[in-house]
Amino acid sequence: MAPFSSTAELHAYQQALVERRDPDRTVIAVCYGTGCKASGATELIDALKKAVQEAGCSDRVSVMPTGCHGFCEGAPLVVVHPRRILYTKVKPRHAADIVNKTALAGEVIEPLLFVDPDTGNKVVHEGELPFYAHQHRLLLGRHSTTNPEEIDDYLANGGYGAWARILDEQIAPEAIIELIKKSGLRGRGGGGFPAGRKWDSCRNAPGEVHYVICNADEGDPGAFMDESVLEGNPHSVIEGMIIGAYAIGFPHSRTEGYVYIRHEYPLARHRLAIALDQAREKGLLGDNILGSGLSFDITVNRGGGAFVCGESTALMASIEGFPGEPRAKHIHTVVSGLYGMPTNLNNVETWANVPVILNMGVQAYRAIGTEHSKGTKIFSLVGKVNNTGLVEVPMGMTLKDIIFQVGGGIRNGKRFKAVQTGGPSGGCIPASLIDLPVDFDRLDEVGSMMGSGGMIVMDETTCMVEVARYFLNFLRSESCGKCSTCREGIARMYDIVEGITRGEGKPGDVELLEELAEVVREASLCALGTTAPNPVLSTIRYFAEEYRAHIEEKRCPAKQCKALITYRIIEDRCTGCTACAKICPTDAITGVKDQVHLIHQEKCIQCGSCYEVCPVDAISVE
Repeated sequence: MAPFSSTAELHAYQQALVERRDPDRTVIAVCYGTGCKASGATELIDALKKAVQEAGCSDRVSVMPTGCHGFCEGAPLVVVHPRRILYTKVKPRHAADIVNKTALAGEVIEPLLFVDPDTGNKVVHEGELPFYAHQHRLLLGRHSTTNPEEIDDYLANGGYGAWARILDEQIAPEAIIELIKKSGLRGRGGGGFPAGRKWDSCRNAPGEVHYVICNADEGDPGAFMDESVLEGNPHSVIEGMIIGAYAIGFPHSRTEGYVYIRHEYPLARHRLAIALDQAREKGLLGDNILGSGLSFDITVNRGGGAFVCGESTALMASIEGFPGEPRAKHIHTVVSGLYGMPTNLNNVETWANVPVILNMGVQAYRAIGTEHSKGTKIFSLVGKVNNTGLVEVPMGMTLKDIIFQVGGGIRNGKRFKAVQTGGPSGGCIPASLIDLPVDFDRLDEVGSMMGSGGMIVMDETTCMVEVARYFLNFLRSESCGKCSTCREGIARMYDIVEGITRGEGKPGDVELLEELAEVVREASLCALGTTAPNPVLSTIRYFAEEYRAHIEEKRCPAKQCKALITYRIIEDRCTGCTACAKICPTDAITGVKDQVHLIHQEKCIQCGSCYEVCPVDAISVE
């Protein structure tokens, strides 16, 4: 069909889609985000399609790949609509039963149901899963009901309705900006700057072109929020950017859009490319969109994987074809950014919030969250937590509720020790602050930050000095090297912390770290350097006793730093089963079957393999 030339044509098409669709049709939705794909979802989808074909029921049953459902712990996930029956850890061998028993006969396959570890009850329906029950999924809620590669799925659910309403009601660009201001939306990319204020500044900056950019260069270790939104609902981001372009540049200048996405996100790039092509075919991108007078299109720019390119000026330099190095912001990018023109940069999650705000209304959106942090926030909940995955919760939910209600608590009954938020730029928050409400300001108060939304949970076996060393190692590798304070300062901090983990720490090291941290923070050009000290300073602040143990006693309390631990066999427990000797990579363990074994310390590399496989807990770590 021809591209839509007006909102009336769009509305008519959407109405026809709704009338044509059978709400009672059985759809087997398979999570096909990156996590489930890695767990075998491709083979599962093929097996389900084959089972449908063999059952001869393609007129009644269909198989639909979707974006990330969030519950990565249960991957691969399957939801059978319309009853929304949830199956976890599904394998291709289960495909025939799912089609024949559940899709056709309405039976529930109990072995595939999730078992609540707290109650022992089996969860039948998706919404009853405790992991979902405590969330508020404004952005992620439709991932299990939408094929991200079919624009009709987005349109049938009201997609592009926020943009159409702006045109139908003739809402002026300035009025849209005021709505975004009143909503309290803050940028979800890390800094938390009010989105409406940024849009306003960009609109009022003179320039023949106004650029809007989506920052999808999500570089934090363990973070996959933006990736999953682009994989699961790319049209929500496109719609947000269209609205942003209209508000920021129309009608006084030309507008152009960019999505800067990491090369390491192949599935997200693939689905975004499909979504952009489909939007162009429908007349939702291009010249005179829906007869509005707005001409706008989006170019995808692949990043090379440099963490520093998440910083606005480095990202723009990369798009321009220069090395991804930041520049001093004597003039803000909203005034002079990409190619010297006014440029508005927001991240994936921020843009996806825009149509949500306009659809649900400013007051309803403001009712979610805290006084200065409105709406929801998506986190990648990873680490030593039972329910790893992608979570969306209202701003202000406590760390305790996120970790223990949504996350299901700590693995293997271990003690919660700390949580690191904000990626390498964030800090480590101790168990004593577990009742802390999570919003931009409260995290900043305790020495951490929201960041893009990484949340790494740690238990009693985690060494906080090693955590600081890990993030410093990442940051020294990712520094662009432009500032000597960042380039040399982070490397020097790393050397000191690494020495402490090797048992080479000496009195005065902690004080030197604090002094270096202050210099790096105050004298670095961009946020990579100014926030790099956070993991070190927060671990010193809350876990000073661990630094003292490493330096003064040459001991790692968490028994993680290899240079400070020794593995020994407990003689009165060893049964001589030989499991430890068989797995030792350096042949450091000797002994004959049914007799006590011995670890030769000169050969031991402290890999911990023997400790993991011993069936009778006969290996001690000292």
